Formats: sequence, C-alpha cells, structure tokens
Amino acid sequence: MEFQKFNFHPAIAANIREAGYVTPTPIQLQAIPTVMQGRDVMGLAQTGTGKTAAFALPILHRLMDGPRGRVRVLVVAPTRELAEQIHESFVAFGRQTRLKSVTVYGGVNANPQIQALKNGVEIVVACPGRLLDHIGQGVIDLSHVEVLVLDEADQMFDMGFLPDIKRILKNLPIKRQTLLFSATMPPDIKKLAQDILTDPVTVQVGNTAPPVTVSHALYPVEQHLKTALLLELLQHTDTESVLIFTRTKYRAKRLGEQLEKAGYKAASLQGNLSQNRRQAALDGFRDGTYQILVATDIAARGIDVSLISHVINYDIPDTPEAYVHRIGRTGRAAKSGDAFTMVCSEDTLMVRTIEKKLGAPLERRTVTGFDYNVPAPKKDAEFARPPREPRAIRKPTDIKKGTSTSINPFKPDHAGSKAASSGRPQVGRPGAAAGSAPKTIFNSSRRGK
Repeated sequence: MEFQKFNFHPAIAANIREAGYVTPTPIQLQAIPTVMQGRDVMGLAQTGTGKTAAFALPILHRLMDGPRGRVRVLVVAPTRELAEQIHESFVAFGRQTRLKSVTVYGGVNANPQIQALKNGVEIVVACPGRLLDHIGQGVIDLSHVEVLVLDEADQMFDMGFLPDIKRILKNLPIKRQTLLFSATMPPDIKKLAQDILTDPVTVQVGNTAPPVTVSHALYPVEQHLKTALLLELLQHTDTESVLIFTRTKYRAKRLGEQLEKAGYKAASLQGNLSQNRRQAALDGFRDGTYQILVATDIAARGIDVSLISHVINYDIPDTPEAYVHRIGRTGRAAKSGDAFTMVCSEDTLMVRTIEKKLGAPLERRTVTGFDYNVPAPKKDAEFARPPREPRAIRKPTDIKKGTSTSINPFKPDHAGSKAASSGRPQVGRPGAAAGSAPKTIFNSSRRGK
C-alpha cells in the first residue's frame, strides 16, 4: 500500500511526495486510518518506526476543515529536542496549508512565543512544565483543543511528569480525541490509558523491543579504564557517527572534552547547556560537523538521525526501558547498527534485567591488545569535580576608621541596611535569589512559496 491510498488533502499529499515518503511503515499503516476515523488510539512501537508521521499526517488532514487561529491540537512531549522534532514534522508536512505550529518549552526567551499565541496558532507542541506556566499566566487557551497527543508517554513517567499531565488534562475539553504513543508499556502507562482514553484502539507493532537491525555487545571493564577502552574501540571500529550515553551531565561534558583532546570531532549534549548550544550540538551531529555526540538520557528520545552507526553506553542505563530507547537511536529505518555497553562488576543485576527484557543473553567481548590489568589510581579522579574556591567570610560589622558599628541580625531591615545607607536603589530581578524561571521559545510553520 502507498500513502496515496489514504486520500489525504491534496496539499498534504503533495508534501508527502516532496518528503520522499512512498510506502507507510507498519505503525503508520495501522494507526493512520484509525486516527482519521476520530478514534482514541494507544500506539505501541519501537523507536525509529515513524510514529510521528503516524499522528501528524491525519491531524493535519483534519485541521484543513474548521476554524483557524485557535489552538485545536496539543502535543505533549518529554524533552525540548523531541518537541522540536515533532514541530519540524508538522512544518514539513503542513507546507501550503497555512496551518501554524508552535513549540513551548523552557530555557529561552518567552516573549516571541507569547506573541505567536496571541497572533493565533492551530498546533502547540509543548513540554509539560512550560505549558503549565503559560496556562497559569493565562496566555494560552486550550478550551478548543480537539486532539491531544501524549508522545513518548513512558519517558514522561520516567521524568516524573505524571502530576503535570494530570493538571494539563484538567484544562482540556472532556470531549476530544486522545492519542497516546509509547515505545514500552509499563504499568503506569496502562493505568493512564485506562483513565484518559475512551474505547481506544490499540495499535502495536512488534514487541516494543529494540530494533532487530541492531547487534548488541557488552564490554566488561573496570570503571577507571572506561575512557581508555572507549578510545581503543573508536580507533579500531569502522564508524559513521557515534552517540555515547553517560549517566550524569558532568560526565557527558568531561568525556566530550576528553574526546576533543584526543582529536575527535565531538560535542556534548546535556541539561546544563543553553537551548541554543543544545540545538547547535544536535545540528552539528546531524550535518556531520561532529562525528561523536556525548549525551545524557535527554537525547534518547529527541534525536532523529538516521545514520547513527553506533550507540555506546559509557554508563549502563538504570532501566531496561532506557536501554531500549538509547539503542533505538541506531538501526533506524531498516538500517543496521551496533550497540556497545561498558559494564562493571556492580552492573551485573541490571545486565541480567536487560537480557531478560531482550529474551536472550548479550555477547561479552574483549578488545585484543588492551591492558585490562592496569591498577586503579589511589584516588580515581577521572570524573572528580574540581575543588571549589573558598568563599570569603564577611565580617558582621561595618568597619570605619576608628569606629565599629554592630548590626542586629534580628532587625527586619538588616539585609538591606547597607544598600539603604548608600542612598542607591538596589538593582536586580524580582525573585533572583530563588532562581529565575525558565524561558520559552516558539517556532511557527512557514508558508510554502
């Protein structure tokens, strides 16, 4: 069957052809007709199988009829990167339709996105926290939402978004179409599906396991030898592009720096980076500027790069589901890929859990010529944080020449006494002491020429 059999609106059908889509994937083949019928859908499929198009295309087809300039579709995603990926799909498939899509997430200037909402949009792709901020500020109206999509729902549970999802649901019309997509089906997802879906159709492709085009291997190694083994693997492995996962943000940053020093074109992607730097790292990885991207799990759901030849788990993930999503970044679109995982003795239990999930033991490998017997240093400081500079201790007195004035710490105006006595106003952002709120960005679809 080809896409033309779905009878999409001519403008959308033209964009599908322009994108080079001819034959739908299994999840698209099963989900698209059901979504076009207006049914609630529970979609289960491994990563890299085309789930985004499975809901984006029928949604765009639906939006061609009906009012414009108000939010009719809400897509909720766990990470900024995934939100951008979904938004880009709506933009690509929605050219010439005059439908507008906006992303909502923290970390960047809020004003352009607020202005876009005021100007009127039909599709909002959002991360939960920032969306709730806009709901609270009254800058977004969700009372006309016709379709709700929860994408990568299991990841949102892993990141603790369940309370936020419940708050968002309270602001949506009860009568709506709801689509829930996930790569795995933990008990929490089953419970959520029962609560928010009405007479749903379950669309499942495969057994939500890693792609069959991926080969797996474990590399047992002591913690202090991981970086040396990684460099050895990279040197003797034929790679196109490599995605490396670490457990923490600091380790991702440090490992990225070490790979750069070793002569590799490498970048890191982790939560401490600004959104602009995160996007630059992703764009550079996509276009080949960087051969290696070192990331925390924020990248496991937001990278849509079809030519990743290797995924390397520098640190083993905390759950078998996270393992599935990490290695799902390779072996996409029927291409082959390799997944290497470095494991220490303390990882034995998780290895067994992953093997049970996969239904087969994982191959153990060693690298010929690598010295596994190098002893650990007395203090393994490979990823130790640098010592902090000692803070200067302020004296509790105002010292003037020949005088000393004691300050009563219990007086209400003690904290501002110095500024008040200077006669100058204090300058600063409201609430700066508690940390500034994250900002947002928007992207609107462009009209085709």
